[in-house]
Amino acid sequence: MSDSPEQPVDLKPLIAIDQVIHAQARLIVLTYLYVVESVDYVYLMHLTRLTWGNLSTHLGKLEEAGYIEIEKEFQGKKPHSTIRLTAQGRQAFREYKQSMQQVLDDLPD
Repeated sequence: MSDSPEQPVDLKPLIAIDQVIHAQARLIVLTYLYVVESVDYVYLMHLTRLTWGNLSTHLGKLEEAGYIEIEKEFQGKKPHSTIRLTAQGRQAFREYKQSMQQVLDDLPD
């Protein structure tokens, strides 16, 4: 008896997965942004339960990749930042979702 499956699972989509998205904190951020138009920085910090600095680091990586844009402004004298998914980020997230779905669908029951 063999422990290997009769048909090997195609892991190419998993191997080529976008590592910028795949980090848990960034995946949470992009998943949320995928279904809303934009989000306030403070709300996102509470939603993800990340510290201010940790969230800022992850948002920086997403912004550097072109996946999000951050709009900084003042409301009165208080700084206010809004984050939104770019068209490139939306496409990258769709591809990530499709790759993950393909790998999971190909797994035997």
